[in-house]
Amino acid sequence: MKNSKLRSATFSYLEILKSNTFSKILLPICAFLFIQVLLTANTNPPVTIKSINVQESTITWTGKKVTGQHTGTIDIKGGNLTFDDNGQLSGGQFEIDMNSIACTDLSGSSASQLESHLKSDDFFGVAAFPVAILNITNVSNAGNDTYNVVADITIKGITQPIEFTTTMIDAHALANIVIDRSKFNVRYGSGSFFQNLGDKAIYDEFTLEVKLSIQ
Repeated sequence: MKNSKLRSATFSYLEILKSNTFSKILLPICAFLFIQVLLTANTNPPVTIKSINVQESTITWTGKKVTGQHTGTIDIKGGNLTFDDNGQLSGGQFEIDMNSIACTDLSGSSASQLESHLKSDDFFGVAAFPVAILNITNVSNAGNDTYNVVADITIKGITQPIEFTTTMIDAHALANIVIDRSKFNVRYGSGSFFQNLGDKAIYDEFTLEVKLSIQ
């Protein structure tokens, strides 16, 4: 009795497969899936990834205090920029070698002393945090090869959003990025953490003048 019912059910299923009703059900499903594939493709346009030439790229930093300022350089470890199918900047990321911090407005032992202090736990703690990372999260075209950029930057293991403008000139991306060190727990000489510093105060904001060369 059970075998008879099973054969009957199997036969009925095969008949449905052969019927026009099944075709009418299957074709719309296939069409829907095809449209979804096309829509997915359109929301993920092709991008071109271009590596950063670290030998030709530079970062110049400037930090200011009540009694003056210091400048120096820091190296890029690597990274890339991405461009859409119209050749417009669309994203990218790069890493900064924190061990490479150098002071260029001083010389000799004065420069070495400042460099060691900046690398210490008073400032960037490079022994524990040897790399800083900037990751672009949004780009909008402002015209004339200029872009408004939103990015996440990670310093001392802390990630914060930043905004800046970058200009593409030939194969170079140029930007001046202002960073508030107090947001990354860099406390030394900061009026955000200590009072009555007087002329020993060091301003929270420092500037990175970035020139990325792509290849």
